[in-house]
Amino acid sequence: MGRMTSNVSEAGETTEAARAAGAAGASESEADRALGYEQARDELIEVVRRLEAGGTTLEESLALWERGEELAKVCRRWLDGARARLDAALAEDEGADGSDESG
Repeated sequence: MGRMTSNVSEAGETTEAARAAGAAGASESEADRALGYEQARDELIEVVRRLEAGGTTLEESLALWERGEELAKVCRRWLDGARARLDAALAEDEGADGSDESG
């Protein structure tokens, strides 16, 4: 019976931690937008490692999954931005090459 009380207490603490993580994830806007690509990638790797290792409660796993989704979005935005910059640079380079040939 004492063990059950302990489990309930642990579950309550875990739920609070998951809520806090969820609330932090919900305010993704400012903090996550300020993350650099490498920071977001490294944190995402850690989230995946923890999920793959197991041993977390359902609430913790869901909070980790949600955090991972947010971090993946941050990484995708950085990669999309890098792709756009590369495409623009290549188009500019091709435009410059084309104007040299016509003149």
